[in-house]
Amino acid sequence: MSSAHLTHVRRWLLQSPPVEWAIQRLRELLIGALRQGPIPRHVAFVMDGNRRYARDHAIETVEGHNLGFEALARMLEVCYKSGVQVVTIYAFSIENFKRSKYEVNHLMDMAKIKLLQFAQHGELLQRYGAKIRILGQRDLIKPDVLEAIDRAVEMTSGNGRAVLNVCFPYTSRDEITTAIRSTVSSYSQPTRPHLKRPFSESHITRNIRTRQLSSVAEEQYRPQPTIPQSSEDSYASAFTDVESEESSLESLEMTDHGTVEKAPSSRTSANTSPPSYPFPNHKTSSTNYPDPERITSQTITSHTFTSDAPPLDLLIRTSGVERLSDFMLWQCHEHTRIVFLDCLWPEFDLWHFLPVLVEWQWKRRKDEEAEAARDRTGRRGLKAA
Repeated sequence: MSSAHLTHVRRWLLQSPPVEWAIQRLRELLIGALRQGPIPRHVAFVMDGNRRYARDHAIETVEGHNLGFEALARMLEVCYKSGVQVVTIYAFSIENFKRSKYEVNHLMDMAKIKLLQFAQHGELLQRYGAKIRILGQRDLIKPDVLEAIDRAVEMTSGNGRAVLNVCFPYTSRDEITTAIRSTVSSYSQPTRPHLKRPFSESHITRNIRTRQLSSVAEEQYRPQPTIPQSSEDSYASAFTDVESEESSLESLEMTDHGTVEKAPSSRTSANTSPPSYPFPNHKTSSTNYPDPERITSQTITSHTFTSDAPPLDLLIRTSGVERLSDFMLWQCHEHTRIVFLDCLWPEFDLWHFLPVLVEWQWKRRKDEEAEAARDRTGRRGLKAA
């Protein structure tokens, strides 16, 4: 019996009601068991192998892409049921525009139809509270496709439990270039000067000193009453404390540069102009720009398409090809688990995904145990010190 006949027989058996019911119950049990352990918050898929699957099964290429969307629906349900918050899919690369016009147009039309189907009330995304986000260069999408995609995004905008990031059309190099361009633009804009806090200790001290020095200056130029010779001693004794306090305030004066200068004595400055005291002049402040030395990797991350998504935990590529193909290069970090599977994307289902999740959970527990051991060692070292 040929492989095509075996495939049809297998599909017929799997679609029979008793077998379908049993498989569904088993899927629910397995997903429930997975939820007992740690679950990746962000999972990305490179959906590769649709055309090869079509060639291997002697069907049209467009039919292979249709089967790929069916596989995507299955995997989205598994991910959202398991507790994954964000799913990112590589739906269309900017490099795919180099393919035949017929295939490109079909992919565009299929994306328009399938995304609207996903977003309809009662369908997959509504059931799991997932909203659609389009990541990529919107200006490369045909107007009618863009209108349908925006409608699907609007239909799911009220969902808040999960996210489906559709990279369409997208390359990681283009995303990084856009993020750097946005960062340079934001750091080229002048910023308002940072004013000192109005209730800081130094501000209050400076205001008190300025008022005291101003009152001393007014006292110096106030007309002095004629004092009889016989009462000089009594007035002198009465103003002894005031004069000593004034002399201490006059003896020191803060300059604009923070240095201390000797202030002129009240007895020697009676015939000179009143002293000038420094006051802040905000009008003379020069234009300020953000310091480029403050740009970090986190700054670039905040300008990427996935800036509001959790870190990428798991990236899976099907078809056996072991390369990233310009996908999520910036988001991959030291804790990202990258898995390459030999199956083609239309064949990908829970039975391929389950071992990957179990292995991820096992490695995650190992990392947590190693981190806990390092923390215990560090605490013991501090106690010994």
